[in-house]
Amino acid sequence: MKEVKIRTDVIQLDQFLKWTNVVGSGGEAKILIQSGQVLVDGQVETRRSHKLTPGTIIELASGEKFQIKAQS
Repeated sequence: MKEVKIRTDVIQLDQFLKWTNVVGSGGEAKILIQSGQVLVDGQVETRRSHKLTPGTIIELASGEKFQIKAQS
């Protein structure tokens, strides 16, 4: 599992996928999310604007896993 540190309190799911280079564009993020290929804390998430906070675990259909951490 990869740890990803964020400087803010929250980050939107689509922004997170772009920031971590999982996708190259917002359009790609939309397709990935709306096709049910992204799990947030074990649940399928289909909302691009879902807010992620430190401690959240994101899992992709490809098997990649990320955990959000607060930057100290």
